[in-house]
Amino acid sequence: MLNYLASLTTARLILWCYFIWYLVVLVGYFDPNPALWLTSLGLSLIIGFALLINTTASGSKKIRLDRWQIFRLFLMPFCVSSFAALVKGKGFVLIFSRKPSEVLIAVGICAVFCALVALLKR
Repeated sequence: MLNYLASLTTARLILWCYFIWYLVVLVGYFDPNPALWLTSLGLSLIIGFALLINTTASGSKKIRLDRWQIFRLFLMPFCVSSFAALVKGKGFVLIFSRKPSEVLIAVGICAVFCALVALLKR
């Protein structure tokens, strides 16, 4: 695990921070309603396949992605749609809670994670 973190590219570090932000909101605003999760799953499949086609087969050359890249093409729409459903009517501005403590928690965890990765890279 430490080797993985030490070898993270800037792009993947940013993606991990996005995921951390999502998890902080998920923990704070979790809704057990199956309809929310099934809708997010359905959107994930529809949009994920569209993204997969767009990235691998829409140009003149076929592009091969690794399994984790493909997984992320489906995970991102799931996270986006469930995030939107979880925060609807909760006073968020864009992706930010109106509660400073919630923003500080998410930023703090991302900062600690980035610091850990920077430390491991040395």
